[in-house]
Amino acid sequence: MSVAVLGAGSWGTALAALIARHGHDTVLWGRDQAAVAAIDAAHENSHYLPGVVLPSSLRATADLGAALRDAGMVLVAVPSHAFTETLHALAPHRPGPAGVAWATKGFEPGSGRFLHEVASDVLGDGVPLAVVTGPSFAKEVALGLPTALTVHGDDEAFAQAVADVLHGPAFRAYTGDDMRGAELGGAMKNVLAVATGVADGMNLGLNARAGLITRGLNEMLRLNIAIGGRPETLMGLAGLGDLVLTCTGDLSRNRRLGLALGRGQTLEAAVREIGQVVESVQTADEVMRLAQRHGVELPIAENVRDVLHGEITPGEGLARLLAREQKAEYPGKLFD
Repeated sequence: MSVAVLGAGSWGTALAALIARHGHDTVLWGRDQAAVAAIDAAHENSHYLPGVVLPSSLRATADLGAALRDAGMVLVAVPSHAFTETLHALAPHRPGPAGVAWATKGFEPGSGRFLHEVASDVLGDGVPLAVVTGPSFAKEVALGLPTALTVHGDDEAFAQAVADVLHGPAFRAYTGDDMRGAELGGAMKNVLAVATGVADGMNLGLNARAGLITRGLNEMLRLNIAIGGRPETLMGLAGLGDLVLTCTGDLSRNRRLGLALGRGQTLEAAVREIGQVVESVQTADEVMRLAQRHGVELPIAENVRDVLHGEITPGEGLARLLAREQKAEYPGKLFD
């Protein structure tokens, strides 16, 4: 299998290195010509993954047409704000039979559309699509540490093909067909990671962290059911797995944002210090718009959105959550 990975940030580089190590002809594409040339020459992404040696077989280029020319599969790994633009750029170069997968998490900014809806619209009918998601820090994948992900697609054979190129001695790839639920989990966990980061930044304790993760999962499940996703999707790697990792691991940019806010930093200073895209800043708005459209109450996500907009302080958000009425943990049946 010949694979083109689009996006030379930490995640795209890590996935390209993984696929190349599994023996597949792999090309990594990025916009920054100087940075890509350095990756190709030194076999290191010194900006995003310093010190990680990349496979000598991995090629890197800033020429999108060249990257896609012989590709049997395309894997997009750009931030959500660049997803639509990247699909429009790749569409005229995509080899006819090549399916398109993505490891991007979030919604299309502005429209709030799920990324599989964007891909279907831009690429047209008949192009196999799949989303790669689950608990995964790029640095650990690049270092070859054990990882498990899931691939959900609208074409069973293509989802399996994507899982096959990812699967290896230290990397397990599962498959499924609930793209909507898988994408919701990958996007919404970033918002909830801000909440747990804020709690830890305020030194609220491990009990508070566990409570936020558990009630956050409840919010994910309720919204997922409302939009037509399957509950088991979010009880697996695409939901619970990714939620736990992002809420507890300090490699998470969204958790680090929450930690900074909980310690009293401004949003602008925190994002500047992190130095990379923090998906939750946009995703919180899209999650709440989706919830309001479907009439689903999401108190944790709502407080995160309001803190990110500067409408309330983290302390005021905590007070609002603690002031909510006492009720049954599951009023009615969650999975009706």
